[in-house]
Amino acid sequence: MSRHIVVVHRWRDRHAHYEDYLDHHAHRVTYVTTALAQDSVPSAAAAALVVPATDDTTAVWRAVTELSARFGPPDRVLALNEGDLDTAAVIRERLACAGQRPLRLARFRDKLMMNQIVSGAGVPVPRFADAPGEQAVRAFADRHGLPVVVKPRRGTASRGVVRLESPADLPRLGSLPPEPRLVQEYCPDDIVHIDGLWTGDRLGPWRASRYLNTCVDFTQGQALGSVEIDDAELLGPLGEFTARVAGALSSDPWVFHLEAFVGTSADGRPRIRFLEAGYRVGGAEIPFVWREVHGIDLMAAAAAIQLGRVPDLPVPERWRTGGWLLVPSPVPPPCRVTAHELPTPQDPSEAPYAAVVPAVGQVIPRVGGYEHVGARFRFRGDSSGEVEKAVLRTAAQLRLECAPAFGPPAHSGGGRPACGLDR
Repeated sequence: MSRHIVVVHRWRDRHAHYEDYLDHHAHRVTYVTTALAQDSVPSAAAAALVVPATDDTTAVWRAVTELSARFGPPDRVLALNEGDLDTAAVIRERLACAGQRPLRLARFRDKLMMNQIVSGAGVPVPRFADAPGEQAVRAFADRHGLPVVVKPRRGTASRGVVRLESPADLPRLGSLPPEPRLVQEYCPDDIVHIDGLWTGDRLGPWRASRYLNTCVDFTQGQALGSVEIDDAELLGPLGEFTARVAGALSSDPWVFHLEAFVGTSADGRPRIRFLEAGYRVGGAEIPFVWREVHGIDLMAAAAAIQLGRVPDLPVPERWRTGGWLLVPSPVPPPCRVTAHELPTPQDPSEAPYAAVVPAVGQVIPRVGGYEHVGARFRFRGDSSGEVEKAVLRTAAQLRLECAPAFGPPAHSGGGRPACGLDR
């Protein structure tokens, strides 16, 4: 039976292969998208309407209302980007159609609720509290000390995350726009991300990766890298930790992007503490690395869940090691690329297998997230050490020059390396 399915879509690149998840000829598949992303809408779509932003619930609702008048009420609303999950949940509730509603989504979007659920299940979590205002943060700092981290309870890509080192930093909170926030004790341990599928009662395929720099560093102009972990002594505890977190947050299948702090206990064993979780495929180059290095489409599993199907993903007999690198533009976007020089390593194993670098003259738009950045690279190899070496070399050797897209010419950063990564 033909159904009407609305897809909320914001990627310009091929993060999701919608035509593989939905038969666009058997069903009326329509899209609500942006001007930047409309060229990547499948040609077989029944219709595509452009909105200023896909997280603008009012604009998306108007578009869905128009599509409903033309193609009938939607049976499903599909949204695979984290920034669109809230919008899609609201639309489903207004339409009374099947799928996740705001109440069910809240534990994956509200970081206060998320931490309460995970800590309530006995998973180690840095101390935290609601932060409705500066006074609440001061009270938390008085009890637990400084530094602390203050972040939006609902946010993506480290937007609005602030680290307060001393009492003199606390007045900075007064300059932040009003929104619900969370305060946490600062944890200096390394941050890892863990991606994969929870089947409802066990882990499906999953991978753990170590960040090179942090997502917050990226918002401040530093490069961000990631390398998958091949240390068996660490992967065992990480797998147990991931299963506890995934099961605590949902007894239903879900595709997860978890982040955790990893340090070393006094007895030498890994010390793992929860940071946060996303109800979606990880961002940056994660969906590409999973498809291209591991032969697994995590987006297909996420789409299946939202479409009311049971996700089924293969588990490779042997995993290779993947990694990625994001380079910010050397001047704030919107900016125009004026020159770039890509690394040319003599050893092919040190070269990225894929690179997305804007052409000279192309404008990098001012769009949140990790797609529209200075440059993106993907790597694969037989070990974490091999991949990390390639990521670090690419970060050190890449040169990227940009100038403001509008207004008088400005210094573009010369021929300096565009980024650096901490070892």
